[in-house]
Amino acid sequence: MVARALLLRQLRHTNRLSVSLPVRYHAEKIVSAPQPHAQAQKVGPSPQPPARPQSWLTRKVKSSPLAKKLFLNLTNLLGYGSPKQLAARRAFHLYEHVVAVTPDADTHFWQQSCRLPPTFQSWFTVTNLHIWMLTVRLRSLPEGRHYTQALIDHFFLDIEDRIRAVLQPKSTPSKPYTFDSPFYINPNAPQSTDSKDSKGRLTPLSRAPDRLVTRQMKIFKEQWAGMGLAFDLGLVKGDMEMAAAVWRNLLGARGAQGIAFPDPNSPSDSNKKTFRRSVNLVGGEVVNVAKIDLAKEEARDDGSGVHDFAPEEADLYLEYPQLMLDIVGYVRREIARLENLSDEEIMRGPLERLKFGRVRS
Repeated sequence: MVARALLLRQLRHTNRLSVSLPVRYHAEKIVSAPQPHAQAQKVGPSPQPPARPQSWLTRKVKSSPLAKKLFLNLTNLLGYGSPKQLAARRAFHLYEHVVAVTPDADTHFWQQSCRLPPTFQSWFTVTNLHIWMLTVRLRSLPEGRHYTQALIDHFFLDIEDRIRAVLQPKSTPSKPYTFDSPFYINPNAPQSTDSKDSKGRLTPLSRAPDRLVTRQMKIFKEQWAGMGLAFDLGLVKGDMEMAAAVWRNLLGARGAQGIAFPDPNSPSDSNKKTFRRSVNLVGGEVVNVAKIDLAKEEARDDGSGVHDFAPEEADLYLEYPQLMLDIVGYVRREIARLENLSDEEIMRGPLERLKFGRVRS
């Protein structure tokens, strides 16, 4: 049986032929050391790869009508022309060129205005929002279930590659499922080449344990499902419910236990470092809520970089009503835009028309 990694690499390099794989993982936070806020970067169009020379089989099929007919009949028998396969191939392009590029396209807003740190967790959260917005439109397609499932499959295949790169990066980084993103910083990236043993031979880093990767995949699956349900509810009930979903999922539920202000009567206390973060009390397959010491867990730095503002930064909370209004308006605007596109444009139209805009135009 062909190894999964080899199969996926081969599929990516053969005209992006994709297979619809089942999501094996049920989706808290991948631990990444908090980093300074990254400067906004202008993301230009990605360079186009050089055209690959045609194979002998391609030239033969193109030159002979009989060979082309036989080849197409064979591919149809193998299911390559089925609605499910067509949806999988289109969904890959939708994911890579429409969804996965959104964090990099609006880095300044997410990292500077929303104060999201440049971590993989932040990248996942922003990308997950746009996955949900696109699936809202895909559900209404004639073969919507195939497109929706394929989009989610590609999303989690990409996440798995990126998780392995974060948990156990190689000295020579391998290409991820889609592309490298400057949105987040890998805190575990080696500062130099592989270490050497006593005889001067290179000792490459080992592969990340599958047990740890699987655990993180379950955590992200729970986050994906939770955000989707929260925004589905907001889409139906109204903007107040959606603003609450934005605050919980995109703004880290900062200030959930109250806002800490500096004490003017105790200037010495203002120099003390305080730390508090919101804790998910719903739980799931990974975290048993019944065993959580809430006070202790709120004071523990989980490395995500998302936590309540310090007392001297309390004024930052004043920006939250406007931030929630802007994001809710952005979600409504983009969903309405996608709704106005025809099914034909969604399934076969140019990708440029499907790309998301900026939150603040």
